[in-house]
Amino acid sequence: MNLSRREFVQLLGIASASGMLPTNALAARNPAAMYDQKKFGNVCLMHITDCHAQLNPIYFREPNVNLGVGGSKGKVPHIVGKNLLDHFKIKPGTIEAHAFTYLNYDKAAKTYGKVGGFAHLSTLVKKVRADRGDKNCLLLDGGDTWQGSATAYWTRGQDMVGATNLLGVDVMTGHWEFTYQDQETIDNIRAFNGDFVAQNVRVKDDVLFDYKFADFSDFNEDTANAFKPYTIKNVNGVKVAVIGQAFPYTPIANPKRFIPDWTFGINDESMQEVVNQVREQEKPAVVVVISHNGMDVDLKMASRVSGIDVIFGGHTHDGVPQPTVVKNSGGKTLVTNAGSNGKFLGVMDLDVRNGQVQGYRYRLMPVFSNLLEADAEMFRYIEKVRAPYRKKLRKKLAVADQTLYRRGNFNGTFDQVICDALREVNDAEISLSPGFRWGTTVLGGQSITFENVMDQTCITYPNTYRREMTGDEIKTILEDIADNLFNTDPYYQQGGDMVRVAGLDYTLAPNGTIGKRVSDLRLDNGKKIEGSKKYTVSGWASVNSIPDGKPIWDVVTEYLQDKKTVKIKKMNLPKLAGVKGNPGLSSYGKV
Repeated sequence: MNLSRREFVQLLGIASASGMLPTNALAARNPAAMYDQKKFGNVCLMHITDCHAQLNPIYFREPNVNLGVGGSKGKVPHIVGKNLLDHFKIKPGTIEAHAFTYLNYDKAAKTYGKVGGFAHLSTLVKKVRADRGDKNCLLLDGGDTWQGSATAYWTRGQDMVGATNLLGVDVMTGHWEFTYQDQETIDNIRAFNGDFVAQNVRVKDDVLFDYKFADFSDFNEDTANAFKPYTIKNVNGVKVAVIGQAFPYTPIANPKRFIPDWTFGINDESMQEVVNQVREQEKPAVVVVISHNGMDVDLKMASRVSGIDVIFGGHTHDGVPQPTVVKNSGGKTLVTNAGSNGKFLGVMDLDVRNGQVQGYRYRLMPVFSNLLEADAEMFRYIEKVRAPYRKKLRKKLAVADQTLYRRGNFNGTFDQVICDALREVNDAEISLSPGFRWGTTVLGGQSITFENVMDQTCITYPNTYRREMTGDEIKTILEDIADNLFNTDPYYQQGGDMVRVAGLDYTLAPNGTIGKRVSDLRLDNGKKIEGSKKYTVSGWASVNSIPDGKPIWDVVTEYLQDKKTVKIKKMNLPKLAGVKGNPGLSSYGKV
């Protein structure tokens, strides 16, 4: 790829702003070199995951807290900051260091600009296909693609179905795709040009013979599979099997009332059966799992299920530069995770000979919108689908006094704003907000738009609530979520990070046991929470009930418009016990 004048000017601007001219690595080479990879092998598998409906470039800050416990302590993906750079031998202060860590985030974000955007991602996908030959490539999507933005919410995911079709996604699985009504999910899958695979989603026995989607072509009455368990693709003359693993805890982490006829689960035995069946009947040279388990679960599954060559994982939003090699009874499995928000494109080149994988090369490529031209066709599509909503999306609500983000095990600054809004607008002593991992970043000094708020809140069950809870009930909630997050067995980790709070401080021992991790609960004024005393609590995103309060985005909008400039007075981060020296913790003052 030749360096255009426009790219050259952008390159100079980046290097100059960084204060590193002419020694900056970008200034010393063609910026396209970031996206060049020496040809290797004969099969190319590309992977995106957890885009969360972000069609345009965004800012996204990586976490400074991603604690590993038990056997996961100090292992990928539970390393952050400098520990991550050291582990993967990434030079500090480089554009790659900015892509994979939170270090010097504010300055680096202003230097290197936004990431992602489907028009820029499309350019990179087309470049990879052109380099390797279109028939030599497969594009896989790990799910959480049709949810996460205002336009996806308003179009019920249809804007993203169109975008993935235009991008050329060949195979995908899902999670938040199941948080629309089941009919909407089926309609979206029907409109999707690729294959939607999920071996672990079955139709319940009690509705199997009166199933309302019996005419859906992917439904198999004999096996009760609601969707295709796998698909077979011919890539450069090589037979590749792609098995789907949807998020196993969807009916627990999200409202099961939206999908009443389907069961989920990890289902190791079922996965092994599918792998064996595929190996025996289809005779593929490569077996791939496109997964939305979360990386810890994928690592455990890879150790228990043999016959899988590669697991392309999602759900936990971990941007991992290189695969983890997991040994099992059948040999080994490569496990990857490709970040979130359209920020990365994973590219795995395989050398497949004599009916099996002989070697691989992998790169997780950051999608920097300043270094990749916007694909014209995708750009026009994005402009078209966003046009009816543009004025509403761009409405300015307030100015951010500091960088607002959501990512990490505990409160991010945008989470704190949401929690503070719930307390103030709904007149509550304490507020609770789910530990969602999706949500983009707003740099300090920038305007907070309505679109920014929707990026943090646009779910299909957004209503807020205000109710009384006893101190014991509050502690039980915290204990249950802490066990979900810090259970040493990944198969008991059911998604999401720790609930975000305001008006409440507490001590947390991640290495503790169920019921004994949370202690010393206190109100902001220092008063100790009493077990039998009742407190007013406001929250949102109730999974099992349907509150009648205002949608969360209305509450946050009201709060921001009243403040005009948002200044966080206090971060309600828990004091952590027993985690000093944990490589998944950096720049955290309460240890």
